[in-house]
Amino acid sequence: MTRKYKKRRNSSTSGVKIRQVPRVVKTVAEPKAGTNELSEEIGAEAVQIRPYRDEIGNGLMPLDYIDGFHVRPGFYRMSGSFQSHNAVSFTVHSHGATSCTLLLYRPMEAEPYAKIHIPESYRIGDTYSILVFGLKIDEFEYAYQFDGPYEPEKGKLFDKNNVILDPYARAVTGQRNWGEKPEGGKEFVYKARVVKSDFDWGNTTSLRIPFEDLVIYEVHVRGFTKDKSSGVTGGGTFEGMRQKIPYLKDLGINAVELMPIFEFDEMESARVVDGVQLYNYWGYNTVSFFSPNTSYAYQQEHNHEGDELKRLIRELKENGIEVILDVVFNHTAEGNESGPSFCFKGIDNNIYYMLTPDGHYYNFSGCGNVMNCNHPVVRYFILNCLHYWAVEYRVDGFRFDLASILGRDQTGAPMENPPLLESLALDSMLSNMKLIAEAWDAGGLYQVGSFPSWNRWAEWNGRYRDDMRCFLKGDSGMAERAITRITGSTDMYAPQSRGYSASVNFLTCHDGFTLYDLYSYNTKHNENNGWNNTDGDNNGHSWNCGCEGETDDPKIEALRRRLVKNAFAALLCSRGSAMFLAGDEFCNTQFGNNNAYCQDNIISWLDWSFLDKYREIHDFARFMIHFRADHPVMRKPTKPAECGLPMISIHNGEPNRTVTYYDSHLIGIMYAGRNAEDTDDDIVFYTMNAYWEPLDVRLPEPPAGRHWKVAANTGCEFRDGADVQAETEMKGPNQFVISERSTVILVAERDDL
Repeated sequence: MTRKYKKRRNSSTSGVKIRQVPRVVKTVAEPKAGTNELSEEIGAEAVQIRPYRDEIGNGLMPLDYIDGFHVRPGFYRMSGSFQSHNAVSFTVHSHGATSCTLLLYRPMEAEPYAKIHIPESYRIGDTYSILVFGLKIDEFEYAYQFDGPYEPEKGKLFDKNNVILDPYARAVTGQRNWGEKPEGGKEFVYKARVVKSDFDWGNTTSLRIPFEDLVIYEVHVRGFTKDKSSGVTGGGTFEGMRQKIPYLKDLGINAVELMPIFEFDEMESARVVDGVQLYNYWGYNTVSFFSPNTSYAYQQEHNHEGDELKRLIRELKENGIEVILDVVFNHTAEGNESGPSFCFKGIDNNIYYMLTPDGHYYNFSGCGNVMNCNHPVVRYFILNCLHYWAVEYRVDGFRFDLASILGRDQTGAPMENPPLLESLALDSMLSNMKLIAEAWDAGGLYQVGSFPSWNRWAEWNGRYRDDMRCFLKGDSGMAERAITRITGSTDMYAPQSRGYSASVNFLTCHDGFTLYDLYSYNTKHNENNGWNNTDGDNNGHSWNCGCEGETDDPKIEALRRRLVKNAFAALLCSRGSAMFLAGDEFCNTQFGNNNAYCQDNIISWLDWSFLDKYREIHDFARFMIHFRADHPVMRKPTKPAECGLPMISIHNGEPNRTVTYYDSHLIGIMYAGRNAEDTDDDIVFYTMNAYWEPLDVRLPEPPAGRHWKVAANTGCEFRDGADVQAETEMKGPNQFVISERSTVILVAERDDL
């Protein structure tokens, strides 16, 4: 049997030298016994050609010989780079480029060992695709060069000498070691690796936890275990976090929200202040949207980048914990006119970024540039990216940084129905994903309560944070707002259309004070950031309880602990999902820094020794998380209570007192209903006294056959198994004294229990 090549017509190659393989129909012998090689004479040369086959055995053969490599057109519908048996496909897109060259590098070398000019005949539309045979993926790295018009005033920045990173790169080289740059050579350029996709997910499935049931733990991967007090191997990595899964499971949270884990450049704007090295620590400066941050991996993962992250995600899900990624599509690390050009600027600058009429960058992100998210090309890119993380990493949702930018048009104007947001809301592959918006941006667009949703998007509820902070520290005029926020912010999210899955309730996050600092500092203390304390939020609604910062005054320390417990009680008794910052459960401090974006040190790292120092706070937080899980009536509607009580009713110090005044500081909320699997009524009463003196509380009469039982009282020291009722000053079965600045939670328990 013989194998034949088909004769091909010559085509335009824009000056690229192509030797077709072969130019005439020729007969090729079968492989020799014991080998898989074919020998074919081309002119005076003997060229070894393997019977290449793609991953489904289609027997693809080289069609051309370009710049020393056997090639053929690649997989046009598979953006990025993919291994296909003994060949690698490279596919990239550019609307404005006139030519594209593939660069191949030896690992860690600064200069390419090969430049393969992709012929015009390999271009379909705006897509260049080439399949290169004979490459071993562990022996090379790659990048591109694009030629085209250089017209800055029109936003076109093509430079044929500029080395460009594949925007679909699955792994980026050069940043393996945190805080070190570059790898190889004096001139640093980003390059990509081909990544094998062969991770075994076993029977891992989507947990699909209802949104209202979420207790989200926001965490920075590096800061979570970097301090030696964490007691893990590989602190500051995905592996280090994996070792803390038993802790997270015991705490009771059922979702982690990972601060940016896409490849970013911590060395961007790196500087030394007062002898301390500062970095772009948080990671809100994406370099590559398809690549995990290689410095977060404990082990070298060449060509298997992401496996350690996948192990972390798989084990979190096996322990009932969903994974939400904090994603940053509003801007990139390329910055403004003064920033580097390593990716989108060199591909289609005028498409990927919002530009002023004279070619400069809009800056609604506060970081130098803004992605043009509602351009069809950019929208397609973002959708592909989210599909990739959903499929390859099995994540459960995304939190979108400065998401209001995603709703602006090419001129920066807010859109009524932004195509990107609608596409994500209605996409079939993302239908079970949590989509969470930070519903504001640095350009002044604040959309909390009005973010375009299609009943799919949830929001970080910034109004919950601000109103509850004010009420909890005792501000006047906040009682009515606090009731509204705790009962689901129905003034912003109508239950009949949005249910209770629109609001992510939170008091703390990475951006601002920790929970302990919220009650330890009146003002921010960001001097260590090097901006003369001008950065960070100036209106944090905090209170130092009488002393700025650390103190050995036992009364102040006791008050701070009580306020921290009040905060956890309010958050976990609120309708909607709940989120808090990692370390809040054991009073982690940032020493008053409310913008620790650059602090890669103990300011940002969790100090796990506080877990012993503040064991009471941890145990109370853990209790409240489990209490919330045991009482669904607090977080969402259930079946109506058989006793006839309404699902939510207000009793501010007296039964059925719904009115509040400017100087009201006492609120009372009663939840009632039945769990889906339970025929017994579940009735929970939450009351909070934000006043500085004790107050009397009269409870509504419980249904027949029930009595009120105190479940929690923040005015008492929390101890597992303690008789909290005995420590509460009761004045009768339905009346008690609530201590100053305290929370009491009661359950209408059956008399026969």
